[in-house]
Amino acid sequence: MDRTGNILIVVTNVDQYDRVGFRTGLWLGELTHFWDAVEEQGFRSEIASPSGGWVPLDPQGLMMPEMGHNSRLGGDVTDHYRDRAFMDRLNRTLKLAEVSAADYDAIYLAGGHGTMWDFRSPELGRLLAEFYESGKIVSAVCHGPVGFLEAKLADGSWLVQDKDLTAFSWAEEKADNRDDIVPFNLEEELKARGARYSKALIPFGKHVVEDGRLITGQNPASARGVGEAVARALRQSASQAREPVEAA
Repeated sequence: MDRTGNILIVVTNVDQYDRVGFRTGLWLGELTHFWDAVEEQGFRSEIASPSGGWVPLDPQGLMMPEMGHNSRLGGDVTDHYRDRAFMDRLNRTLKLAEVSAADYDAIYLAGGHGTMWDFRSPELGRLLAEFYESGKIVSAVCHGPVGFLEAKLADGSWLVQDKDLTAFSWAEEKADNRDDIVPFNLEEELKARGARYSKALIPFGKHVVEDGRLITGQNPASARGVGEAVARALRQSASQAREPVEAA
């Protein structure tokens, strides 16, 4: 079976912060913007989560799908939120331990603050390293790069070491009044693992970084850009695979 173009999307199962009453979960737009960008190019996606099954939605993401913009739920986020069949996918996600990198050509980590508790895991780290060392695309947006923090390659180096990437910035955590309640500073943790971190000049601005097979976006506004970059990379990979080998 030709599986070229199959994408595994990983989302959080965590629905609240550990020290305050704020509710959290998947930032829905980070799923839908990416989903549409790759589906429009003919690529198929499946959704998994660390525990499998039900996925909570961050209520702030339903009111402000683009962080930093005082807009109501709109555009493709509304369309998907009204789509019962699509939303039912978030009731029955695959369990991460039961998926195989061999069945996919790319992985995408969607964000939401819940990832800060269940994406920092050896299990997800091993899966990401398997994708990357198999020559497949590894991508993430916003808080999704939390998953990189436990990802080590076979030589013992961090997956993100000496890689250009981005993620939700500390300035954005402060602007969102989350800096005193999140368990760690994601920007600094990535830098501590040797990543070459960059961010938009203005908080919440779109910012997508491509470093070979590693593709990252800074915030919710960057999710579609990550999807477009992943689709381009998959098309390029498929094109190269079809090129005839010259005779020696």
